[in-house]
Amino acid sequence: MIHALISGVALVLIIEGLALALAPSRIEEALAFLAALGPERRRLLGLIGLAAGVAILALLRARTGSI
Repeated sequence: MIHALISGVALVLIIEGLALALAPSRIEEALAFLAALGPERRRLLGLIGLAAGVAILALLRARTGSI
């Protein structure tokens, strides 16, 4: 279980690092876009991302029997 958690954190760091290294100006644009949204819209966007992540993990778990 802890191995999966650490692997997940490592993957997030890799993806975030790639985004910052390869397209720093696009990150600034994305942050400006998010800043322009109201708090409720940002909350909804976060909940949609959360639901998508949970759904993907559930599908993987159902298909392979593990994460």
